[in-house]
Amino acid sequence: DYELCEEWGHLYPVPREDLINLHREHLLHLLEMEDMKKALQLLQRIEDPGVCLAISEQSLDQHPNLAASHFLADYLTAHFYANLTIARRNEIQALYIGSKVLLTLPELSRVNYFHLSSRPLLMLEQLLMNMKVDWVAVAVQTLHQLLAGQEIGFTVEDIDNLLSKYAEKALNFPFTLKEKRS
Repeated sequence: DYELCEEWGHLYPVPREDLINLHREHLLHLLEMEDMKKALQLLQRIEDPGVCLAISEQSLDQHPNLAASHFLADYLTAHFYANLTIARRNEIQALYIGSKVLLTLPELSRVNYFHLSSRPLLMLEQLLMNMKVDWVAVAVQTLHQLLAGQEIGFTVEDIDNLLSKYAEKALNFPFTLKEKRS
């Protein structure tokens, strides 16, 4: 049905907003079906870069599943980096990095942290508070690799400071130890 509508749009004038809505719904459908190849082909078929940007951004703002969010954040960064405001760039790159970190977690646990996918530092802090030390180690390694040369609103130093803060809290005893006398 989407393809038929797309053909119709080539034959008759369709308002820009309706065209954007059609392509957005088609893209979200393909991403929901996890058909990234067809989703990429759809985006490449769109001739107007402004329409393509609008479709990609609106689709991302619909908060699709993890794989779809990762795909859209990657596509927007790769193709429209210069067209985005600095704040939007940081938001999309944070979502890309957060989704990468989520993909390092065990599959059944991802749903518990998905709401933090656009805030990787907060996700890391939540993992620390939940005592998921092994997961934190993998997440930190992934973050260090992804942050090399990136400007997304936080740095490797911010990660190190967060780790230091929680390491200090882990060693802080709120009471004094009393010596037992024999």
